[in-house]
Amino acid sequence: MYCYTNSSSWFVFFSAVSLILFLSFHSLFCICRALDEEVDDESPFTYVEGSGKGPKEWGQLNPHWKVCNNGKLQSPIDLLDARVEVFPNLGKLKRDYKPAPAIVMNRGHDITVKWKGYPGKVIINGTDYNLLQCHWHSPSEHTFNGSRYDLELHVIHLNSKGEVAVTGIVYKYGQPDPFLTKLLEHIKRVDHNEQIELGIVNPGIIKFGSRKYYRYIGSLTVPPCTEGVIWTIVKKVRTVSREQVRALREAVHDGFEANARPTQESAGRSVLFYTPKV
Repeated sequence: MYCYTNSSSWFVFFSAVSLILFLSFHSLFCICRALDEEVDDESPFTYVEGSGKGPKEWGQLNPHWKVCNNGKLQSPIDLLDARVEVFPNLGKLKRDYKPAPAIVMNRGHDITVKWKGYPGKVIINGTDYNLLQCHWHSPSEHTFNGSRYDLELHVIHLNSKGEVAVTGIVYKYGQPDPFLTKLLEHIKRVDHNEQIELGIVNPGIIKFGSRKYYRYIGSLTVPPCTEGVIWTIVKKVRTVSREQVRALREAVHDGFEANARPTQESAGRSVLFYTPKV
């Protein structure tokens, strides 16, 4: 794939089509068990540069994490307007979520809600990706023209081949987020490396707020930084209260209050933008 430029229209078209073809045949890239490999014990790494275990050193801490340093499709990235190509043929993001049993987990480096039953799916390019879990990063990991927001939610999905699709939603301070409102008291009392049963949780409570989104191919944003992840970043910036963000930060281990990986090089990747046709 190549990054589009303004040099010629055919090059822009080729770049966009290249990404569509990648989405159609991305099973060629093996990211099986990627989420099983995602670090649950945060002790081997930190987000503090200069600690010897910060983001710049992740690829040196474990031989299985080398791609964190030498990968070419790493996330998060800056969603710079100059690199984004409008591509309405991507189609709207189709969600089919259902209430299901869930737990809230304190993984030390983040707070995660994990569904134990079948909570539904998203459909991308005709492929079903079942919802698994969601977690938060503060501040946001993705940036928009260099601007970083106060919080980012990652909603994780997996298809039958073990391939990952993540929906990202960013937030600024304002009115409380409805989903976090229902979870707040549980987040405040879940201890490190423990979990609390939540009963039935409807993922439909997670508000997207916009049909417009960015789409690109990237990676997990924590070790092992596995690549081949389909990212969908909702354009609309939603709101979250300061109390809610404070609860997420206070729940994690010291040093992980700010658990956002720095933005990575785009490395010539296409970033497509979907907006409904008028």
